[in-house]
Amino acid sequence: MPDANAQHTNPFLQPDLAARYEQWYAGPGRPADLLEKRLLHRLLHRLGTVRTILEIGCGTGHFTRWMRSLNYDVAGLDISPPMLEQAHELNGGDYHLGNALALPFPDQSFDVAALITTLEFVSDPDLALREAIRVSRAGLLLGVINRSSLLARRYRRSENSLWDSARFFTPFELEGMVRKAAGKRLVDISWRTTLWPIPWLGDLPLPWGGFIGMLARLTAEDT
Repeated sequence: MPDANAQHTNPFLQPDLAARYEQWYAGPGRPADLLEKRLLHRLLHRLGTVRTILEIGCGTGHFTRWMRSLNYDVAGLDISPPMLEQAHELNGGDYHLGNALALPFPDQSFDVAALITTLEFVSDPDLALREAIRVSRAGLLLGVINRSSLLARRYRRSENSLWDSARFFTPFELEGMVRKAAGKRLVDISWRTTLWPIPWLGDLPLPWGGFIGMLARLTAEDT
């Protein structure tokens, strides 16, 4: 669910893709979706009390709706009008048109900022992380395709043009980027991976699963 800042790098600006985007989650992607959500939910629990979440690159609102169903107060933001149109049609809610590289919110205006399959599509991932951390008081939640996985290789070799503009990251690259972006506000980082070739393995703290779930706990102020 991307937030790239130029049409030629953002396939999600295409209305036909937005219209069929949810079909993957309801069909072949359902098992992966359940595993990803289970991992992300476990990571969110590590923060303790969380009330407000901003999902950056919310797309059609798939994860925004899910987090709202868990009784979080969630806002979604995306740069793609067609994706946001689908989000409103599927379930109204607090959605904003905007860019991940220049979030239209004050500092620390949400408990958590989340980027779920978004960082892969922004033109400047480091800036997107800094912006997400800027608007978050307590934590940063990431869901990212793992460059070290068989899943990433499969996506690269597929004929789906969606992945032509994507970049993937390893857990260690991602952790380094988050540490740099968070600076002195970082308390600690937790991550696990899921989408293994053997589905029943669930999520593990090993660097080869297809989907990285990462949580960075933050202090409210620089120390």
